[in-house]
Amino acid sequence: MTQLLDGKTLALQLQRELAETIHHLREQGHRCPGLAVIMVGDNPASAAYVRNKERACARVGIASLGQHLPLQTTQEQMVNLIQQLNQDPGVDGILIQLPLPDHLDGATLLTAIHPDKDVDGLHPLNLGRLVRGEPGLRSCTPAGVMRLLVAHGIDTKGARAVVVGRSILVGKPMALMLLEANATVTVAHARTVNLFELTQQADILVAAVGRPAMITAAAVKPGAVVIDVGINRVESVPGAPQLVGDVDFAAVAPVSRAITPVPGGVGPMTVAMLLENTVVSYRQRLQI
Repeated sequence: MTQLLDGKTLALQLQRELAETIHHLREQGHRCPGLAVIMVGDNPASAAYVRNKERACARVGIASLGQHLPLQTTQEQMVNLIQQLNQDPGVDGILIQLPLPDHLDGATLLTAIHPDKDVDGLHPLNLGRLVRGEPGLRSCTPAGVMRLLVAHGIDTKGARAVVVGRSILVGKPMALMLLEANATVTVAHARTVNLFELTQQADILVAAVGRPAMITAAAVKPGAVVIDVGINRVESVPGAPQLVGDVDFAAVAPVSRAITPVPGGVGPMTVAMLLENTVVSYRQRLQI
């Protein structure tokens, strides 16, 4: 029987625990944690993601301090806003909703966020802490994957792990976290020669390339753990879009030992880790 790695259920459990923690701290007279999500423009997918994060904040007792800015917002205006949020004692976490409009330099803006409020874990200092194995805010999606593996009793020690994808958002920090957990890690990508020869060797296969159903049953070692990070909107039927992953779930599930669904796998865990990072930052700032 293939084990379904249910991120939705685990994320709800983690949110309940965070809500209890915040409730106890509020009873002791502390303020609530604050998360500022900055969104520029009116991208429908981004707006949906932001609403999801705001609802999750409300469930656990985090103040959602959203900043929804017009498309014509300048780089200077963004930097000024980030600096204001860095200095705001009621803000514990700052997140820039990606993608940004082309006229904005996302890398510079991410670096402008104070590392201790970087709840997305993308500041160079936090990535450097990850490389060095030091405590720090971790990238949400790969941290969520690691939590899923632990919660479902999947041992990474000595496992051969292959990460397909090399983004700074997922692929690279995912590889570092698996390495930190004593897996032997290979990072591949869409241009890797003989890609499936690598993926067929993986005890743990992480797909994060953004290509629908790229990972087929033939690409997977029988009995592997398959983690699907991809979220792709496709229209098999005109006018009826659906979300699918980078893995051909129907074909791969029967040959795998464990697999994440899309939706309901890694996505909810990403949001849960964002909330947890906000609470970690909050407690560190208040020293509680």
